Amino acid sequence: MEHAKRLTQVFQMEDIKIEHIKEKGISINKYIADSGFCSRRKADELINSGIVTLNDQPAKLGMRVEKNDVVKIDGEPIKPILDKVYIALNKPEGIVCTTELYIENNIVEYMNLDEVIYPIGRLDKDSRGLILLTNDGDIVNKILRVEFGHEKEYRVQVNKPLTQSFIDYMQNGVVIFNLKTKKFQQTEPCHLIQEDETHFRIVLTQGMNRQIRRMTEALGYEVVSLERIRIMHITNTDLPVGYFRYLTNDELKKLNESINSK
Repeated sequence: MEHAKRLTQVFQMEDIKIEHIKEKGISINKYIADSGFCSRRKADELINSGIVTLNDQPAKLGMRVEKNDVVKIDGEPIKPILDKVYIALNKPEGIVCTTELYIENNIVEYMNLDEVIYPIGRLDKDSRGLILLTNDGDIVNKILRVEFGHEKEYRVQVNKPLTQSFIDYMQNGVVIFNLKTKKFQQTEPCHLIQEDETHFRIVLTQGMNRQIRRMTEALGYEVVSLERIRIMHITNTDLPVGYFRYLTNDELKKLNESINSK
């Protein structure tokens, strides 16, 4: 498969790190996330499955890891990664946002990097646009949690002319089936800007599975093309499809401020 291409950057990188609140020891799910093995949520699942040990004893949710403790997953010791990376990719259509290497066209093999990274959230296979990737597992939930209200902006084309009724319903909330909760649910209010007869931009603060496509389908429309153009303050401006770049110093500073102000 083809691989992502790095966009040449001309700015001077500083030693900027995303800060996380320090306590006496750290929770075991954070420790696993800091190792780059997986996100905190996935770490909880691994702990519950019984394959995680702390000092050779079965780990439990809520345990804390001190300086000289040893954490193992399936018998293999892990340690936090000191060098964290934060990447913006303008994902092309056809790439799957999963770390499961057996899935064809997965994003890990597409990136083809030495670092162990994983995507922050998802962008469905049929869509293109901005997605963030990192080996900092502690940052993932802070960006994705709905209650934090982080914005994601999309440019959408549909198959027929927009009506005022469509715009009103999209902005006020559409009832769709939530695949995670297995219940029908009205989407959160959002902001929509019509660009022309069939194109609009929409800003969401939640991320239900294939949400925009399913919202439009519920209103009798079909998505022709869907591109994510912004996550919080980070955009894919001047980033060609299929290219990636490391976040700039300014982006990292603003990201650090945003996730630690909640």
